[in-house]
This record gives sequence, C-alpha cells and structure tokens, in this order.
Amino acid sequence: MSTINLIIDGQTIEVEKGMTILDAAKKINVNIPTLCHHEDLCVAGNCRVCVVEVKGKDRLEASCATPAENGMEIFTNTAKVRNARKDIVSLLISEHNTQCTTCYRNTNCELQNLAAEYNVDGNKYLSVLKPNIKVDKSSWSIEKDDSKCIRCQRCVRTCAELQHVNALTAANKGHEMKISTFMDLPFNEVVCTNCGQCVNRCPTGALTERRYFNDVWDAIGDPTKHVVMNTAPSVRVALGEMFDYEIGTRVTGKMVTAMRKMGVDSVLDTDFAADLTIIEEGNELLTRLKAVLVDSNKEVKLPMITSCSPGWVKFIEHMFPNHLGHLSTCKSPQQMFGALTKTYYAQKKGIDPKNIVSVAIMPCAAKKYEANRPEMNSSGYRDIDAGLTTREFGLMIKQAGLNFKNLEDSKFDSIMGESTGAAVIFGATGGVMEAALRTAYAVVTGRSVPFENLNITAVRGTDGIRAASVKIEGCLPDWKFLEGANLNVAVAHGLKNARIIMDEIAAEKSPYHFIEVMGCPGGCIGGGGQPIPTNAEIRAKRTKAIYEEDMSKPIRMSHENPEIIKIYDEFLVKPLGHKSHELLHTHYRKRNRY
Repeated sequence: MSTINLIIDGQTIEVEKGMTILDAAKKINVNIPTLCHHEDLCVAGNCRVCVVEVKGKDRLEASCATPAENGMEIFTNTAKVRNARKDIVSLLISEHNTQCTTCYRNTNCELQNLAAEYNVDGNKYLSVLKPNIKVDKSSWSIEKDDSKCIRCQRCVRTCAELQHVNALTAANKGHEMKISTFMDLPFNEVVCTNCGQCVNRCPTGALTERRYFNDVWDAIGDPTKHVVMNTAPSVRVALGEMFDYEIGTRVTGKMVTAMRKMGVDSVLDTDFAADLTIIEEGNELLTRLKAVLVDSNKEVKLPMITSCSPGWVKFIEHMFPNHLGHLSTCKSPQQMFGALTKTYYAQKKGIDPKNIVSVAIMPCAAKKYEANRPEMNSSGYRDIDAGLTTREFGLMIKQAGLNFKNLEDSKFDSIMGESTGAAVIFGATGGVMEAALRTAYAVVTGRSVPFENLNITAVRGTDGIRAASVKIEGCLPDWKFLEGANLNVAVAHGLKNARIIMDEIAAEKSPYHFIEVMGCPGGCIGGGGQPIPTNAEIRAKRTKAIYEEDMSKPIRMSHENPEIIKIYDEFLVKPLGHKSHELLHTHYRKRNRY
C-alpha cells in the first residue's frame, strides 16, 4: 500500500494513503478528542469535537472525516483549536441534562470527561433543554433518556451498520432533531432486539440498560429468601475492567468471593448449564441429521442454528419468522439454569422453590428480556427472577464496600457449580460451535476431535462469518450413516452477519448443517452489558482470556463434566428425554414474535 508524509504538531510521520488525520495522530500518540466517532462505525463527522487546524485552510477540519494528504501540516493544540472544542462542548452541555451526580454513567461519560478536560463553563450558553422529557422504561432491557442525548448518532449507526435492525433513526431537523424510534413509539413496541449494542456505544447516559440491582439487594436482605447467583463465562474476563484491571484479566476466583461477601446464599456457575446445553443441543443436531439423512423427514429443518443468544432469537422472530424451525429448541444456558434451580436444586437443598430468587449475571442486555418472556416459567415459577449486566454487578460490588483487588480467590459451590473448558468458550464467538463439535464428535466416534489439544481453530477468529468442514470417520454402529461425511458448519456474530446467513437459508442456498449465531460482535465478550468502552482491540483481549480459561480447566469436554453425568443419573434421565424437553427446551415456532 502506498504511503504519504505529513507533519502533525511539528513531527513528520509516514502513514498509509487514505488514513484520516485522526488515525494518523494516533500513530504518534497524539490524542484528539471525539464524541461521534467510534472505531466500530463508519465516519460521521457530526460533533466536530475532533477539529484541527490544517495549514493553508481557513476553517478547522474534522479530523475523523478528513483524509490525510501528502505534505499536510496539521496543528492539534492551538488556541483556536482549544477554544473551538471548548465552545462545541459548551453548546452540547447547554442541551444536556447535567445532573451528573445522579446519572448512571457518572465517571464513565465521554461528555463529562471532555467538559472537565476543557473546564467548560456551564453557564456560557443559555440552556435549551426541553421540559417534561420522560425516560422510556418500556423495554425490559434498555432505558432511553432524550434529555441526555447529544445527537451524535452512534446508536443509529450501530443499529443500522452492525446489527441491521434499524430500530433507531434521526428524526426532525434543526433544534427539533432527536434520536427516535419508528413513529416515536416506546422501545417495547418497535423492532428492537434488546441487544444493547447501542448502549455500549452511547457516549453519555442517554441509553442505558434497565437496572434491577435494587431488587436483588432487597432479596439478599430478606431472610425468607434463598438467593442463588450464577455468572456467565464472559463476565469473569471483563468484570476486572470495573476495578482498573488490565483488559482481559481473568478474575473468576475474586468474583466468586465477592458474591459470597455480598450475602448471596449460593454462588453457582452458568457454565454448568452451558455444558448441559451442549449435551442437549449436540444430541438434537445428531437426531436431526438422522431424521433428514436416513428417515427423509421433510418436517425437520437443516441447518440447525443455535438459540442461546436472545438478541439473535428476537432478530429471527422479527425478520425471518417463517424460518424459526431452523432454531435449536434448546433454551439458553441462563434459562436452563433457572429452570433447574427451582426444580433439581430446590429438591437437593430441600428448599421451597417459591422462596428461591434466581439471579443471572450476564454480559447481555437481551438476557433481561429473555428472563421476562412469558414462556420461561417451565419450573412452575419464573425461572430467572433478575438478570443483571456485568456493569450492574460491578456496581453492586462497589456498593457493598468490597476492595475487589484484595479479595482472596474461591471456588463455586457444588450442585450446578462444576463446569468444563467447553462451557467457558461459550463467551467468545465460535465457542458454542467448538464446544458442540468436541462432544458431538466424541458421541459419534467414541474419540476426541482430531484437532491438537481439542482446539478447533477453524471456527475461531474475528471474521464476521467463518465456515469449516469436519470429516467424520470411524463412526460407532448407531452412527454409521455419518461415516465419511463432511459436517459443514458456520459461525456468525453480529446481526448484520446473521442476516447474510439467513438470506442464504431463505433462498435455499445454505451449504451448512449446523450454524452458530451470536447477536453481538465478538459474541458474549462484546455483549451489550459488558464494561464500556468496547472496540475490536478490547474484544480481542477478552477473547484471549476466554481461551486461556478453557486451557486451565482440568476437563474440557461437556459430556465429561461429573455434575452433568450426575444430573442425568438423578433427575433428567437422558438427553432429549421427557424431563429435558419439559424444562430445557422450548419451541420457537409457537412463540409470540413480540
């Protein structure tokens, strides 16, 4: 690629042709502030906070939207630039609800940081904040507060570019311009998948997750309630960011200790239910393959697609309702865990399930919606009583007055607390596929998958869609019909890529037998409930930590988990059996799309 030379603040640098001034400045560690810009999104140039002086030009240029040119001389820190940035931030503040001390994003707000950095005078411009703005709390997952919106349109671009949902748009013109849903309807009445990616990229508190931690504190303080808390795999590799750990630090043991010190009665692991999901889902896949390839049953749909991402499930319900039969009938690990907490766990502990409060700590905003779906009560009670994000959980630890870094490491409790490396990798895109292949191959052949250290690298990575083919050889008698077959699989993350996959299926051109879809970029490590900010570099570090956790586990295949073996012996009897279907599966074709 050709290169150019330019001068930034007196320093000559060489950069690739086509690079923006903003990116060129980053190469020499010159920080240019931004608000509308985000590494995951297209260039917008809306906010103008990133203006710089270019020699020979009368006006200031937005560095995020201006390509660097050969011979350019750029100044990022002149009085003219600083005063312009200060005026721009002051104007944004004049339209912003500045009750910062009571804002959920206080101390983690990009506008607040810039206001402090440029020592903005809040009285410089007359406030034009519109009165009587109500916070939209109609969604189980997301709150929208227009009084804090700076109209940067990051959320609009996220919903359109990354997710292909288009639940948000810029409406009206001039001072009436606002970020709106279709016809300005409440969130729960529009085609929103609850993924929370808009929240992760909002620079202020205009979009946040709907919060339930006060309800959890009430349950912990109620002596009649038995509070069970379980944590998803990607929480343990992101929670540390809330306490100034390096990105990608694994804090599993301290996380468990924190929950105990907060007063939780039982600290369990969603990874147990992830292992269980693999058993049920793997057997469902093999059953479908037999039904199609041997029995020629045209009612059974292939490819089978994973169903553990609630944002993805809601996407297919809205966008491809005629193809719901491709979804696995397995509930997500969260919901499997909830159903078993109030049945199997309650029986083992001798506790009336009506007194159990099941709390799930998730990297996901859509999990809140999933927990409240009306069909998620197969235990006879609401299976999950509260879903909290990683961010909410981090805040609860701070509220408890715990010095997280000084906590000792401890282990999860028994009974649904044991898990394998296969369960841990659920947290990264491709992880569910890899875990399923480890077990399915062993079921069919009696041997481990023919990949070094069980690492199926073909399904790992960051490409939006990844495909692989696994040849099946040496099948056991029950699976001889698969001898020599190539199992074609695909992995997609982000709903934009899910749409590509589904368009192939709708056109009957899909070459796959099994597909993993995760609603969020990077999978759960980039979920809508993870610590802010997010970008490709952060997601890569979290993913690396996930695979390190997998390698650290003594057992790395779901079907070898002793607690999984035990629960089938004592309670579930067999995969896809009557009890499993009653508690662990649901039929999406019968669901209400909304």
